Amino acid sequence: MEPKNQKNQTTISEFLLLGLTEKPEHQTLLFGLFLSVYLVTIFGNLLIVLAIITDVRLHTPMYFFLSNLSLVDTFFSSTTVPKMLVNLWTQNQAISFVGCLAQMYTFHLFGTMDSFLLAVMAIDRFVAIVYPLRYSVIMSPCVCGLLLGGPWLITNLQSLVHTCLVAQLTFCAGSKIPHFFCDLMPLLKLSCSDTHTNELVIFAFGIIMGISPLLCILLSYTCIFWAVFKIPSAQGKWKAFSTCGSHLTVVSLFYGTIFAVYLQPTSPASSQKDKTAALMCGVVIPMLNPFIYSLRNKEMKAALKKLIGKAVSSQS
Repeated sequence: MEPKNQKNQTTISEFLLLGLTEKPEHQTLLFGLFLSVYLVTIFGNLLIVLAIITDVRLHTPMYFFLSNLSLVDTFFSSTTVPKMLVNLWTQNQAISFVGCLAQMYTFHLFGTMDSFLLAVMAIDRFVAIVYPLRYSVIMSPCVCGLLLGGPWLITNLQSLVHTCLVAQLTFCAGSKIPHFFCDLMPLLKLSCSDTHTNELVIFAFGIIMGISPLLCILLSYTCIFWAVFKIPSAQGKWKAFSTCGSHLTVVSLFYGTIFAVYLQPTSPASSQKDKTAALMCGVVIPMLNPFIYSLRNKEMKAALKKLIGKAVSSQS
């Protein structure tokens, strides 16, 4: 296959991120909005982590995975929002080639890790409801470590492969990315090289990394629903299933956004929809997760009240 736009090939040192809008009058409003969202995201997720660390009652596999989800959400949001805030404040859209690759690497790393953590948390709920008497034995520290370490290894490998393949491409001069961050597909569209290998790798990883966590979640909840259905009392059913409410809400938000981004038909008018969906996935959902888990969980509420009470008393 012939390289695309061969006559325009050149080595570039930076890209231009066009952002969410090119209207100057909207820049200040967007800066204030996303700065507020980012501060709430960081504060909320780190508060969840601190509450879990300081409260001995929360030293269980479920909250261990939740604390890791909060950390990943913190890093996920930090991948795109700080650079977007800098661009909005300085009116400078440039991002270096190396910085663009780093942003792409971390975005895919933490985004994919989010989906694997949701799958691991579904497994945890499956064991807790279907095998409650053997829960502490099955979900041992060693097993929890493997369930967490395995996804970290796989997601780093995926991001590394994508980044190395993109680093070998040639891009056209004055490359403008119609997005607020360096995403993989917009970068491939700007390449003057043959991207056939990249597209095959994206498809292969998409099948493995995209479908396997979702299948794990669906299978876990199928078994959970079946186990809950066999519980004779309505109170028992509600008690068993209530521990899954927060997780199901987060799963619905996360995968609903993923489907909106990647399953919609390609069209010239879909660029703005892609930006909106990416904002939901990488900015809004990480902000909402602490509220979802704290408002629907009595143990988490108690731990947060205790943590905040200690902080207030220490300052008085």
